[in-house]
Amino acid sequence: MNETKVIKKTKYLNPYVGGVLLGLVLLAANFVAGRGLGASGAIKSAVVSAYTAVAPVTSEASGFVREFRESHQGNPLKTWLVFEMLGVIVGGFISGAIAGRLKLKVEHFPGITSRKRLILAFGGGILFGFGSQIGRGCTSGSALSGMAVLSLGGFITMMAIFGTAFAFAYLFRKNWI
Repeated sequence: MNETKVIKKTKYLNPYVGGVLLGLVLLAANFVAGRGLGASGAIKSAVVSAYTAVAPVTSEASGFVREFRESHQGNPLKTWLVFEMLGVIVGGFISGAIAGRLKLKVEHFPGITSRKRLILAFGGGILFGFGSQIGRGCTSGSALSGMAVLSLGGFITMMAIFGTAFAFAYLFRKNWI
């Protein structure tokens, strides 16, 4: 009996079309809001709000939290970056649902467990969050928005991001698909 395995190929958006669409979104953000895109500001707003709700006295003693709240006049969760990130999350779910990719599963290399993959992803996210604060912004804010306004720092940031990614991809390739 000759069985052939049918491999279902997932269709994704053409990366060049996606790049043009991202550029148009970036242009619209600059035109409408007067600034580029970025995700780390939304996360910072959420962390400051949660910290203030859980420990209001301690958060007022923190110069960083006090300064951040004063610069955002009122509730930091009402900044446009928070709504941008909510739109990204909702849009991702809608896109996944339409394309039939909305499933609760962990994709990983067969040589590791789902738990190890999740731990590595979580650790990478934490490191990326700290790095975005040290670098004064995430890849969207530093690299894409910086390059959109022809900032030398934006181009250097993008080269550093991709250079580091290529170097580490070789070392960590067995932990992924």
